[in-house]
Amino acid sequence: MQVFAAIPSIMTRYFSKLVLLCAALASTAGAQSPSPSRTDLARWSNEAQSVTITRDDWGIPHISGKTDADAVFGLLYAQAEDDFNRVETNYFNALGRAAEWEGEGAIYRDLRMRLINNPDSLKALYSRGPRWLQSVMNAYADGLNYYLYKHPEVKPKVIARFEPWMPLAFSDGSIGPDIESVNLTQLAAFYGGPQNVSAANAIESNPDRGSNGAAIAPSNTLSHHALLLINPHTSFFFRAEVQVTSQEGLNDYGAVTWGQFFVYQGFNDRAGWMHSSTGADNIDEYLETMSKRGDHFVYRYGNAERPVLDEKAVVRYKTPQGMSQKDFTILRTHHGPIVREMNGKWVSVRLMQRPMDALIQSFTRMKARDLKSFRQTLELHTNSSNNTTFADANGDIAYFHSNFIPRRDTSFDWTRPVDGSDPRTEWHGVLSVDESPNAINPPNGWVFNSNNWPWSAAGPNSPKRSDFPVYVELSKEESPRGRHALKVLADKKDFTIASLISAAYDSWLPSFARMIPGLLKSYDNLRESDPLRVSLAAPITALRTWDYRWATNSIPTSLAVFWGEDLLSRVGAEARGAAMSAETYVIDRATDGERLQSLVAATTKLNQDFGSWQTPWGEINRFQRITDDIAPKFDDSAPSIPVPFTSSRWGSLASFAARAYPGTKKWYGTSGNSFVAVVEFGDSVRARAITAGGESGNPSSPHFNDEAQRYSTGNLRDVYFYPSQLKGHIERVYHPGARDNHGP
Repeated sequence: MQVFAAIPSIMTRYFSKLVLLCAALASTAGAQSPSPSRTDLARWSNEAQSVTITRDDWGIPHISGKTDADAVFGLLYAQAEDDFNRVETNYFNALGRAAEWEGEGAIYRDLRMRLINNPDSLKALYSRGPRWLQSVMNAYADGLNYYLYKHPEVKPKVIARFEPWMPLAFSDGSIGPDIESVNLTQLAAFYGGPQNVSAANAIESNPDRGSNGAAIAPSNTLSHHALLLINPHTSFFFRAEVQVTSQEGLNDYGAVTWGQFFVYQGFNDRAGWMHSSTGADNIDEYLETMSKRGDHFVYRYGNAERPVLDEKAVVRYKTPQGMSQKDFTILRTHHGPIVREMNGKWVSVRLMQRPMDALIQSFTRMKARDLKSFRQTLELHTNSSNNTTFADANGDIAYFHSNFIPRRDTSFDWTRPVDGSDPRTEWHGVLSVDESPNAINPPNGWVFNSNNWPWSAAGPNSPKRSDFPVYVELSKEESPRGRHALKVLADKKDFTIASLISAAYDSWLPSFARMIPGLLKSYDNLRESDPLRVSLAAPITALRTWDYRWATNSIPTSLAVFWGEDLLSRVGAEARGAAMSAETYVIDRATDGERLQSLVAATTKLNQDFGSWQTPWGEINRFQRITDDIAPKFDDSAPSIPVPFTSSRWGSLASFAARAYPGTKKWYGTSGNSFVAVVEFGDSVRARAITAGGESGNPSSPHFNDEAQRYSTGNLRDVYFYPSQLKGHIERVYHPGARDNHGP
């Protein structure tokens, strides 16, 4: 097509003019915070006096304020005390400013965020927000800026002053925003960048990113009170554990993503909620038919043409010589930004982008005290990436599927780009809460989700797949964790806090229970003269007598994990080509040779790295925290702790994603169980919880690693929710900004 012959020259003018700034913009070791005005100082001081932070003996902050805004001021101040690095990093990533610190390699990651986060648009949106939310957003900025003022020794990397509109760029507390589905290499190729983008800028495929949530009805508990399991699987140290209260109705405990002003997964005194990643299809790509009209592009829509919208974006990045910038023109249709080219057409992406409503939903959710009020928050339909498990003190339990599912014409295959010129491919609103596959107070007395499909969320009382359009869930089969959850939840009527914790740490590995019988059969099929009969006899015996349960002293766990890792890497491409899970492919299609050669590889690797294939799992699988670097470092010679549970890819409900790192033989975990809580609702709330490592990001703090041992064994500690429970466990009480100890 002639129009595309002109694209390279237009790209040069339109997208990628590289401008080197003068030396005055040279990069520095960090951003310099501006001096606050007298008005700022007076306001901050008044806000600080309206907030009390109580640190318990685990370092966890219990923040109380007169107003919601006061509480948010204290919440952000406390977060900055614990780990300002992670607060700021989350924001410069969300704002598309990572390259100002990381350099040229982050340019296209920043550009991707600018597709949805235009600072001018977000500032305008903030100015139109409801007054109560503006006051909360103002308090967010004040809390962080007051922290920087009180701690001049802290040098921000990029953001010298936080502004109230910034939370609109970071309104989703999930592990990754929806925009990260956009392929960076393809985005860079379209916008005039390199053909290969650093893998560091891509989303890491990690089966342990997800979560477990379960709610148990009073009919299935000894106390006749509802129970809730909160078990997010994220990268470690991704969220802080906090309590935040106000005289305007906040009283919430749980996990807050660094830099956000709402508890993302947690509970108040009457209700609790747990988010887990959804399999709903709610991000679509459109093939746009483009033409050139004069100096501009248009795209076909129905029988008409519409102008392509353009928006300037400047990405600044650090170089050894100083700060430079790259100018882009982001192109858009009414579907969304253009992100790549495919077979002579441009491809736009459409996803949920309603940051104001997302913040409102996230904040008001904290005040929901029963099923009815919680369901009302779902009417905003802005929690796009998650399913939700709920329980309350009235005994209600519920599973709610993805809170944002566009209504579409089912004659199209929405897993592939659709024709953007065809009006039939438009979204027609979103499915209502009742139109989604939910399970509310099912007669079996429990609901769960472990990133699996909703068709087993309530056992025999689950929603039926045939009742819903295919796009509500893309999973093709039950997941290993789903099978495991069904086993520990079904037919049990006497749940307690302790037994629900035990269920969450149940050691069965269903993937190996399904895959290893095939390996044993492959071995039994060997000819008597085959050398493998002798060399693999002992490992096969160890696996044949195994109960498929992890433990630190388990040699079969080590063998199985090393075997499984090798085998799945061998058959992964074929499994993807067959549209099957790797596990199912191993069971149905792996050859005897593939199974046995992977066991040879596993024993060889164990012998090489640990001196013997008979190495207990706990000597390999370790938890270590020696720095607060966001990209962690590990050292076999430094202290570490054995962890019995495995990656969730094998069906372990308790998840620990570990591998060897440069210079190590031992495997170190970086994601999986990050925050775990079990809550009982009744006349009062009782809970136990654990956080990976500890609350503080400061290696010199006693709370940097004080929870590690408990974390590794699933020994959850008591939550101090009420002042009476805090009594005797208080480390410090103070107002933000205070340096002296006002505690008992």
